[in-house]
Amino acid sequence: MPIQTYADSVAVQFQPGAERRVSFTDNLMMVVIDFNDGPRQGVVPPHSHPHEQISCVAAGEILVHMEGQATRLGPGDFFIAPSGVAHGIDTLSPHARVIDCFTPIREDFVPV
Repeated sequence: MPIQTYADSVAVQFQPGAERRVSFTDNLMMVVIDFNDGPRQGVVPPHSHPHEQISCVAAGEILVHMEGQATRLGPGDFFIAPSGVAHGIDTLSPHARVIDCFTPIREDFVPV
């Protein structure tokens, strides 16, 4: 199997000012998301899903909302969103890059 890299992935604009690149195996998914229109409130509205999620901020700053709390995160910081727990983010900088990891994979993110 050839090595897959960021350059091999296809950018998909999923909302104005935001795009994602998806890589996955049978059981694990990584999504690189670039938000390019910040600062913005509600860039990812509160939502929940059955997938376990760990997210790392690679660039910029975000505000994570979860279970009635808000936490400011910057490069190198991460948060965990357990299955079924509502969470959302605001961007605090003009550009933010967040890397999400999911298990099991999110079928709704799989490129067609």
